[in-house]
Amino acid sequence: MTDHAPNEARVIPLRPGPAASGPPAPPATAPREPLWRHLVGDVLRKERQAQERTLKDVADAARISMPYLSEVERGRKEASSEVLAAAAGALGLGLGDLLARTHAELVRVTSHRSAVPARSVRNGSVRNRAAHGGLCLAA
Repeated sequence: MTDHAPNEARVIPLRPGPAASGPPAPPATAPREPLWRHLVGDVLRKERQAQERTLKDVADAARISMPYLSEVERGRKEASSEVLAAAAGALGLGLGDLLARTHAELVRVTSHRSAVPARSVRNGSVRNRAAHGGLCLAA
């Protein structure tokens, strides 16, 4: 019988393995945009609480169920414009007032992002929009 080398496959990794110094760092994730339904719910809840009114009181005045209004306030339901108008009206607000307050909340929540310079890539070059007053100039 002849001596043959053992029949073992040699594995060549396609990517380098993790560094021996420790576990790999988690991938950086961009902050998520807030959902509109969460912002609307926060605005409705804050206004209701500012008026010291109960969920039942506002739901009855808006002619919507208390559990549904609760779900809307917690951002779990995507309410129709009719439901939002009814809830806003029960709080003495117009739909435009509710949307304006929600927009202001969106700006407040996302304002920290404007401090980070936005970057764009065009034709292989990177331009910093902050250097141009927030505008991305194309050649």
